[in-house]
Amino acid sequence: MRLAILHTRLRTEERLLADALTARGCTPDLIDLRQVVFDIERPEHWPEYDLVLDRSVSLTASLTTTRVLEHFGVRCINPAEAIEICSDKLRASMALVAAGIATPRVTVATDADAALTAVEAIGYPAVLKPTVGSWGRLLARVNDRDAAEAIIEHRATLGSVNHHVYYVQEHVDKPGRDIRVFVVGGEPIAAIVRTSAHWVTNTARGAKAAGLSIDRDLADLCRRAARCVNADVVAIDLLECPRRGYLVSELNHSMEFRNSIDTSGVDIPGLVADHAISIARANADRRTPTHSPTLVGAAQ
Repeated sequence: MRLAILHTRLRTEERLLADALTARGCTPDLIDLRQVVFDIERPEHWPEYDLVLDRSVSLTASLTTTRVLEHFGVRCINPAEAIEICSDKLRASMALVAAGIATPRVTVATDADAALTAVEAIGYPAVLKPTVGSWGRLLARVNDRDAAEAIIEHRATLGSVNHHVYYVQEHVDKPGRDIRVFVVGGEPIAAIVRTSAHWVTNTARGAKAAGLSIDRDLADLCRRAARCVNADVVAIDLLECPRRGYLVSELNHSMEFRNSIDTSGVDIPGLVADHAISIARANADRRTPTHSPTLVGAAQ
């Protein structure tokens, strides 16, 4: 079997995955995408890989690479379609709604004037988010019309083209925490709660994490959420609504997990490695030619 880990920067997560694969007898090639050129008519050595794990920090690099490799017939974790959906909050929300999965209410507009209408359709407080982004950056809770007008005007004037899509999410009165569940191969393997006095309960913004036991309802919801975006490996962020129960808020296709291993007590990179090897082995077996035995006395 041949596996590769694709990256634009070797972080702790990539090293942990490489170590886990090596410990299982399958040392991966570590490939820096910043040094790669693809010729879409010449697959060259890429089809020799039974699996590649995309771990690029760059969303553009991830999408470009997985699209090209799938064009070459290479199996990727995650598939390009899963990356496309998970990385775009609007697409993810629509996928969840289409699958009948509980999620916060969302309105969207592409014009600043319509954006104010979108906010007021949700009601105050509401949350304005960029459709593409991570680590809790550029989230804004608007508590009244004055705040909404100010945030929308700033985004319309100073934001990039991506910030001119006004994605408005219902503000959920959660109990000072959110939940992150790690799903590998369709199965929830670990969960943490992130608690903060700030309304943005993200560890990148100072939230404190603790392990969480996964109950049956939570596990079932996360299985369905991972399945609806066709993700092999995904971190699912959920909110606890006092009226509606668990709500899936976001899906993360290239999850960070180094600080969640000890917190959850689960060997997350080891389980990702097990899943990757099982897929790679199946692909390798399919590519191995089988020879029918020669029949004695058969006509020449």
